[in-house]
Amino acid sequence: MRRILLSTVVLIAVFGLAAGAAAMWFVAFFDRDGPLTWKATVIIRRGAGVAAIADDLTRAGVISEPWVFRLGVRFLAGGKPLRAGEFVFAPGVSAREAVILLQSGKTVIRKLTVAEGLTTQKILTLLNRTEGLSGLVTEVPPEGSLMPETYHFSFGDSRQQLIERMRAAMTRVLGELWRDRAPDLPLASSAEALVLASIVETETAKPDERARIAGVFINRLKKKMRLQSDPTVVYGLTEGGS
Repeated sequence: MRRILLSTVVLIAVFGLAAGAAAMWFVAFFDRDGPLTWKATVIIRRGAGVAAIADDLTRAGVISEPWVFRLGVRFLAGGKPLRAGEFVFAPGVSAREAVILLQSGKTVIRKLTVAEGLTTQKILTLLNRTEGLSGLVTEVPPEGSLMPETYHFSFGDSRQQLIERMRAAMTRVLGELWRDRAPDLPLASSAEALVLASIVETETAKPDERARIAGVFINRLKKKMRLQSDPTVVYGLTEGGS
């Protein structure tokens, strides 16, 4: 009986030492430099599971052993979820560092510049041609309601959400400018001011000429004269297209 107990204790100790050694080896393997020799950009799709993510990283050359990544996520990642998006992995990144990056949600930030003078239709065309955005614009905004600016977005952001950001930016800026307007402007609303600004912007591409042209138009409005501006005719014929 004593021999059986002694053998059992020895066996448990051996297995314990073996398990400890295996755990130490696994942690070292999880933390060692990966095979990547240059930066790699990988897109993690929404809803992708750990196994699918491990396969994507293996195909991209970020990791060499997908099973190490899967076990590391399960036992060493603290239970935090892996995020979807577009990620850039540095050369030599370890499996643990890859997990930490995916948990952080620090995705690639893309940008889209909407130049001044673009009509709504041209902005929609620009959005449709921009890679990385998803979905369609479900609600076409009114002409002149989109703020020309540089917008940052992440892979998978929707086009409709970006349109809503443009409208919100224009509403905010237009409200501030209308609040601080000159008291004698012959304009009844901020919408009329926006129309006039769009006409002036289309009339000349030179910023230093816009104040003079705007002054001419304002004087005509005060005298209840027609603007006699070519852009108003062009827009009426093309409906904002090319």
